[in-house]
Amino acid sequence: MSLLLQHAAKLITRRSLPLKVVSRCYSIDAELGDGTEVLVERLQGKQQGITVLGLNRPAAKNAFSRGLVNTFSDILQDIKRDNGSRVVVLRSLTPGIFCAGADLKERKGMSTEETKEFVTQLRGLLISIEQLPMPVIAALDGAALGGGLEMALACDIRTASSNAKMGLVETRLAIIPGAGGTQRLPRILSPALAKELIFTARVLDGAEAKELGLVNHVVPQNDTKDAAYQQAVKLAEEILPNGPVGVRMAKLAIDKGMQVDLSTGYSIEEVCYAQVIPTKDRLEGLAAFAEKRNPVYKGE
Repeated sequence: MSLLLQHAAKLITRRSLPLKVVSRCYSIDAELGDGTEVLVERLQGKQQGITVLGLNRPAAKNAFSRGLVNTFSDILQDIKRDNGSRVVVLRSLTPGIFCAGADLKERKGMSTEETKEFVTQLRGLLISIEQLPMPVIAALDGAALGGGLEMALACDIRTASSNAKMGLVETRLAIIPGAGGTQRLPRILSPALAKELIFTARVLDGAEAKELGLVNHVVPQNDTKDAAYQQAVKLAEEILPNGPVGVRMAKLAIDKGMQVDLSTGYSIEEVCYAQVIPTKDRLEGLAAFAEKRNPVYKGE
């Protein structure tokens, strides 16, 4: 087995181990969203297993500040270890805006070294979103510009309202996307198309983004300004009944396989498949099929 596959096998094994539910108290207000920049909401009833992360910095249009990046990073560390979170939905609680990117007012007061450090931290935050073991769906009910779109690109699936605006607009400020946008966009679309969008700093609406393949679904905006979020929850509900270990291994196989040649990708798939064979969920799926009932998966 190559060194790459050995590393992948170790990573896959770690991710497939039983995960402990972790509850972390950010403050009473963190659950209510009162004065909190990221609201964590765990849906209940038939939607149990869906964890919603709501960006809540309306005065700054959800722009990334040092504080927001640090808070968000802490939350992601907890969710990564939370076996009860089967799907994560990332949304904005501010109507008309998803995320305006970096906080340019704060950025203006940073030194060159502080700017480099902040961009590194922001890149790390988006990598943490990308590497969450469960599916992550971004709901774009408003503008996702610069780092805001980079954050959406770090998610597995994107939904958008028809009036949403999105674009990597950094070249307008004589900089480039620095939180992974130059790498994710060409992999999602194509190198030539990504270059066109980044070089021109073009802003797309929801329909244009859907036509290019930048988002999975586009829906007309509703009166409550959360049409993309509602669509994201519907997608999450479709994922919930399926075996959570299988879903996580499928995500890992796809993500790691896209970074290597096809032959190595087959080997990564084989390693991932090996992790689901000994699970209780796999046996439950076979039993439920034989008994003509819905399976009850526990992520074990």
